[in-house]
Amino acid sequence: MHVTARRRLERPGPDPHRPYEPGADEVNPTVGHRYRLQPTPAQEATLLEHCAHARLVYNLGQEQRAAYRPGRRPPPGYLEQCRQLTEARAAEPWLAAGSVNLQQQALRDLDQAWRNFFAGTHRRPGFRKKGRHEGFRIAGWCGEGQGCSWDVRRLSRKTGEVRIPKIGYVRFRWTRAIPECKSYRVTLDCSGRWHVAFAAIPEPLDGPGTGEIVGIDRGVAVSLALSTGETRKAPSSSCRIAWRQRALSRAKPGSNRRQQAKLRLAKAYVQDTARRKDWAEKASTDIARRFDLIRIEDLNIRGLTRSAKGTAGKPGKNVRQKAGLNRAILAQGWGLFARRLEDKAPGRVEKINPAYTSRRCSACGHVDRKSRKSQADFWCTACGYALNADVNAAINIAAGYAVNARGADRVAGAMKREPLAGAA
Repeated sequence: MHVTARRRLERPGPDPHRPYEPGADEVNPTVGHRYRLQPTPAQEATLLEHCAHARLVYNLGQEQRAAYRPGRRPPPGYLEQCRQLTEARAAEPWLAAGSVNLQQQALRDLDQAWRNFFAGTHRRPGFRKKGRHEGFRIAGWCGEGQGCSWDVRRLSRKTGEVRIPKIGYVRFRWTRAIPECKSYRVTLDCSGRWHVAFAAIPEPLDGPGTGEIVGIDRGVAVSLALSTGETRKAPSSSCRIAWRQRALSRAKPGSNRRQQAKLRLAKAYVQDTARRKDWAEKASTDIARRFDLIRIEDLNIRGLTRSAKGTAGKPGKNVRQKAGLNRAILAQGWGLFARRLEDKAPGRVEKINPAYTSRRCSACGHVDRKSRKSQADFWCTACGYALNADVNAAINIAAGYAVNARGADRVAGAMKREPLAGAA
C-alpha cells in the first residue's frame, strides 16, 4: 500500500514549480507557547498514528523534491502535492483514516522548509526519522462551530483541553494564558513527553527610553559579560549525564536495560536543555527591558564549533581537546540567547565585529595581545589600566569598536594590512 501511495504522489503535475519567495513565517516569525500535554494511553496511540501519517507524507513530498536535477521537469509544488494527496487518500483507506489537516500541513511545512533553504536562512531540508521527528501541526479556525478545526477550553486553574482531529479533547497543563493563534503543533520529545505549542507572533518588549547602550561579550568561562560590569553564567551540565552515559555503555545492546538506560539519559539531556532555555529567556528579557540599544558580538558559532578531525590525508591535531571546547561553547547557549534577544528587542540589537575587541584597551585604545594576561585579567601595556578582560571587551563592543591587527578603527579609517615577512 505504501508503494501505491508513493506512485500516486510521484506523478508530476502539469503546473510549473512555483518560485521560492520569502513566506509569511519569515516576515513575521512566530514563537510557540508550549504546554505539557497529558494524553491517555488510547489517545497516545492515536497521536503516534498521526505522527506516522505526517512523517510519511512529508518524506514522500521530500522524495519528489530531492529527486530534481537540472534539465528535468520541475518538481510539483505545494498545491500540486495536495491534489496528489487527495488522490492517494481516495485510493488508500489507511491514509484516509488520518486527518487531512495535519497531512496537508506536513506538505506546507515541507514547502516552507524549501523556501527557507533557497532564501539562505536555513539548511537543505532532509527526511524525517521515526523516533526523532515525532510531531504534527494543525491549522485552521479555533472554535466549536462548523468549519473550526480545533478548540481550546479551560477546565480548572491548572488544567485545559485542546481538541485534536480524530481524537477529541486532550488535557494539558495550563501554565499561562493561551495567545491568539491559528495553528498549534503537537510534538513528542526523546524522553517520552508530549507537548502542544500554540504559534503566535511575539509582542516586542519596550526599552526604558533613556538611550542607554550596553555591550555584551560572550565566552565560555563567563557566559555573558556586560559593559556595566555584570557577569552571567549559564547553568552547567548535570553530572547525571556522565553517570547515565556510563550506565548505557555497560548495558547489553538490544536488551531492555539498554532501552531504559537510553530513556534515562534522554531525560537528563532534556532537563539540561530546559535549564539552559530558562536561563536564556530570563537573561534576554532582563536585558531587553533595561537597555535601549544592545550590541553583541557577531560570532560564527557554526565555524567555532566545527570539528578538528581533518581528513584521512591530513588529519587534525588535538581533536579530543577541540571536541571538549565545542561542547563547552554549545553548553553556553550563545545562539539561543542572541535569537531570543532579537525577538524581544527587534531593531534594537546590533552585531559588532569581534576582531581584537579583547586586546583593545577600553581606556586609551591601545591594542596589544600582551595586555591580555590571562582569561580573566586585562592590564594595558601602554597606560596600565586594569580591568576584567571580559568586561573590557564588552565596553569595546558597546562603543562599537572594530579594529584591525595594527590598531586602527575599521569604521574610522582605511584598512591596514600586515607587513609581508621580510619586507623593509
